[in-house]
Amino acid sequence: MMDQNLVLPQALNDRYRGLSPLDRLRQLYREFSPDEVLVTSSFGTTSAILLHHIAQVCPEQKIHVIDTGYLFPETLAYQQELTSHLGLEIVTLHPNARGHRITQEEELWKSDPDVCCGINKTMPVEEIKADYKVWMAGLIGFQNSYRKELRVFEEKGEILRFYPIIALDKDIVKQYFRTHNLPRHSLERKGYGSVGCVQCSAKGSGRTGRWQGNTKTECGLHK
Repeated sequence: MMDQNLVLPQALNDRYRGLSPLDRLRQLYREFSPDEVLVTSSFGTTSAILLHHIAQVCPEQKIHVIDTGYLFPETLAYQQELTSHLGLEIVTLHPNARGHRITQEEELWKSDPDVCCGINKTMPVEEIKADYKVWMAGLIGFQNSYRKELRVFEEKGEILRFYPIIALDKDIVKQYFRTHNLPRHSLERKGYGSVGCVQCSAKGSGRTGRWQGNTKTECGLHK
């Protein structure tokens, strides 16, 4: 396996840029073993695309999901549906119980959503990410202005971020679901373009329904 410390993100981007998302995954698993790759998924409205790719290329790859304690029941049901449909192996991460309780009691999603996300979503991943060399996630560029600027590989601290489907457009996303007969998140039919925690998700196109009334656009995992 390749020593990640010997490869700069620019060199990786030069080699991976022209590849399809599926070929990017095939190449990644030639260079890194599954136990060196951390995959996180929100089981949101576009999550099935990356998960379907992984199921084809490396079905033994574990998928980490962060149960913040505030997920929609529909998201938990969708997780079960996709897990069964794709044959995924799920590892569930939970926030620190005391910290989570404080966010409940003080309703921090109202007064300080960054701290709420930090306790319930970011910290559970921070506690394990040192065990991995690559962190893969299904971010897509059209979802917001921050994601639009991301490359296939980004170096963040001591870990490489890998976004194999970052360049997909809306039409390709829609067609992918149809072509591969992938189940959709049930809240999409109710007008949710993006789904996170109950308190911070509302109906809206794309990610416009997230953190309404706040300048916040990301939970903090990838920014």
